[in-house]
Amino acid sequence: MNIQSLEVYIVDLPTIRPHQLAMHTIVMQTIILVCVKGEGDLEGWGEVATIGGASYFEETPEAIKVNIEKYIAPHVIGKNPAHFDAIAYTVNQHVVGNRFAKAAVEAAVVDLAARSRGIPAYKLFGGQLHTSLPIAWTLASGDTRRDIEEAQESLNAKRHNIFKLKIGVGDPKRNVAHVLAIKEAVGEAASIRVDVNQAWDEVTALYCIEALQDGGVDLIEQPLISWNKEGMARLTSKFKVPIMADESLSSIGEAFQVAKKRAGNVFAIKPAKAGGLTATKKVAAIAEAAGIGLYGGTMIESSLGTAIAAQLYSTIPEMKYGTELFGPLLFTDTITANAIVYDNFQIVVPSGPGFGMEMDKEKIFHYARDL
Repeated sequence: MNIQSLEVYIVDLPTIRPHQLAMHTIVMQTIILVCVKGEGDLEGWGEVATIGGASYFEETPEAIKVNIEKYIAPHVIGKNPAHFDAIAYTVNQHVVGNRFAKAAVEAAVVDLAARSRGIPAYKLFGGQLHTSLPIAWTLASGDTRRDIEEAQESLNAKRHNIFKLKIGVGDPKRNVAHVLAIKEAVGEAASIRVDVNQAWDEVTALYCIEALQDGGVDLIEQPLISWNKEGMARLTSKFKVPIMADESLSSIGEAFQVAKKRAGNVFAIKPAKAGGLTATKKVAAIAEAAGIGLYGGTMIESSLGTAIAAQLYSTIPEMKYGTELFGPLLFTDTITANAIVYDNFQIVVPSGPGFGMEMDKEKIFHYARDL
């Protein structure tokens, strides 16, 4: 069976509340869907999500769509989806960069390959090691009392016991005090972590990380700008609290450099950032060889993108720091007929054919842009 056609959709999904990062506040999340068609009615679907147009990463939704259609699709159409790794290699030989675009296409090809055999996609990546994974939630109201109430409600309902706070916007000392008040309120019942989204300089980081470490915070994500790997290495060597590299890891090569320089002792892995599922497994292998822990990150994907990441993460031996695959919980609506299941502080890995999600084309066309 060969791939007969490829289509790309840009879809904007509204969120239940603003989701604030250092560089952008999400109130409408943009995802890019890729559909590859085989023989008959068989389809494979892939997804990547972007944040704030060009504010988070250089690939915009519009550029992703155009570059897939013009430059990537010719190397995919007519190929056997079972050879997805070889297809990815060929695409990489002809298309430089464009990792988000490549990730979306590869996921669609993998979905089609798995569906053609009636098996979950994780069987194509060595087999499932985890049927569920720990799931974090972001507390983002900015109001300490409300965040504490939300955390305690989640704990009581057994939805989340890992909480991340985005603290790259505003006064750093005030943000630290906000985080420490929440940690004091939840105590040992929950893990509290922070994501700075590259917003601090090294001097600010030294003060803030010391206070957060002393207050019992468990993880500090990307405190410095992505290129400052030497600064990240200094922070990693100075503090006991783990320092996680996220934006610093935008390729397999960068993963090697971060590991070599010890510019972080946790990797946040994301298929879009690495350039696809096979590339993400290679980043995970670099981390394993270097003794670096893994965290399953998110670009705030819909239920499809979340299933794609969850299935891949389920094939990795140890996700020491859990995952952040809460995307579907942040949207007011869904583009799939079935839902991601969250239970007992875990995300349940979908296990149907392909990535286990059935697309709702009515919803896709409803939220899709004309472009």
